[in-house]
Amino acid sequence: MSGSSGPLPYSMRDVDAGAYNNAKFRHRSRLKSPPSEWSLRQKKVKEAFEHAWSGYRNYAMGYDELMPLSHRGVDGLGGLGATVVDSLDTAIIMGADDVVSEASKWIEDNLMKRISEKGQVNLFETTIRVLGGLLSAYHLSGGDHAGPGDSGIPETYKKANPERLLEVSKDLADRLLLAFTSSPTAIPLSDVILRDRTAHAAPDGLSSTSEASTLQLEFSYLSKVSGDPKYDTEAMKVLEHMRTLPTIEGLVPIYINPHSGQFSGENIRLGSRGDSYYEYLLKVWVQQEEHRDTSLKYLFEMYTKAMKGVKQLLVRKTVPNGLVFVGELPYGRNGGFSPKMDHLVCFLPGTLALGATKGITKKKAFENNLLTKEDVENLQLAEDLAKTCVEMYFVTATGLAPEIAYFHIEGNSEEGPDGGNKSSKYVNDIIIKPLDRHNLLRPETVESLFVLHRITEDPKYREWGWQIFQAFEKHTKLIPVVTLLWMMSQVYLLGQETKWRLSFSEKH
Repeated sequence: MSGSSGPLPYSMRDVDAGAYNNAKFRHRSRLKSPPSEWSLRQKKVKEAFEHAWSGYRNYAMGYDELMPLSHRGVDGLGGLGATVVDSLDTAIIMGADDVVSEASKWIEDNLMKRISEKGQVNLFETTIRVLGGLLSAYHLSGGDHAGPGDSGIPETYKKANPERLLEVSKDLADRLLLAFTSSPTAIPLSDVILRDRTAHAAPDGLSSTSEASTLQLEFSYLSKVSGDPKYDTEAMKVLEHMRTLPTIEGLVPIYINPHSGQFSGENIRLGSRGDSYYEYLLKVWVQQEEHRDTSLKYLFEMYTKAMKGVKQLLVRKTVPNGLVFVGELPYGRNGGFSPKMDHLVCFLPGTLALGATKGITKKKAFENNLLTKEDVENLQLAEDLAKTCVEMYFVTATGLAPEIAYFHIEGNSEEGPDGGNKSSKYVNDIIIKPLDRHNLLRPETVESLFVLHRITEDPKYREWGWQIFQAFEKHTKLIPVVTLLWMMSQVYLLGQETKWRLSFSEKH
């Protein structure tokens, strides 16, 4: 960490002027594969999913997580069968009918009883994994009357029982609402005791900013499909309140106090405890289309201001090869800049691309002159950051990214080992410290690659995703289950066992 390197704002001078010229817009990648090859790759991904499910089903069915070395299940998320619920929508999308049947049956037979009997759960984790999983499966099963063309799911694929999914969703959400209604401010308490229908704050009294502001997609959608506005009303109070709080160029500290309703501390980052605050500002605005230009216009304004702050205060380039990354301000604006970036920050490329084109393709946006200069800048930043996120994988000997990376910049004294892949162009740009040399199967990079492939139509993003998948298949697959925690530079399991759950899906 060092305060000697001054801000280097990511501005329009960093963007190739040719990006404004529609005639010069080209797909620069030549990494195209024939459709038949992609069909085979799609099949491989489905096989990997089914292999992982079989291990979980055989050794940990109904538990939140699988311990892959000892072949046993553990409840690390409150005991609501998080992996079952979190896998169902993925199984529906893939047409993995056996998994859909098994997961659906477990949910119908067990989940309502579990919800009524279990104790403490974290509001955020339970919302994004369990409530989000139930509602995603509800939508994909036609619960909100989405036809095959709307949901993208072929009619021949097996679905879950949407009525039961909605019933369970409402019961769970009614209990989670206590985190909102028990708080003296608009900021919800962090934990709920399900069986007692009570809520309380974390031991230190604080809530993570990202956790308090990463509930609205799920609760708002539940209000829409249930016809009961209470879920949306309580969740949206959080963002409406945060709108009134002071920011640093649109950026906010990573903690907030539910008792005072004020931010706590000065630590600013887009990694853990900060990340999805910025993501949900945009995604909630996108979700609630009918209110985008009226009552929820403020969300896009907050998002836009925050992205300007990111470019002004947090974006830097590495030496010697100029990778663009997003660092941190652990002690606020007037403290030192840290060239540290969590893998969690890799949500940002996809979010920036979505915010720039509003979901349409880059080509169509240029052809119809729909992009402002700021949109073009943000789209360029999205592609630059995606490159960095991918190189965090490719710079290691295994092709698996670390949980956290540090970067060499001018005037900074950060030191540590490289990733181990000496053939990588960026081996001297990226530092991976010993305690960060593990991978938790986080989805942020591949989600951003998915979004960028759809928006730019550049096949390199799909190819990069395939390379990442191959690395996981090669280095983390166990018979009969999958494990998570691997050294980046040496291909062997760490001595300690780690929990497994995230290879199926993650709701965001």
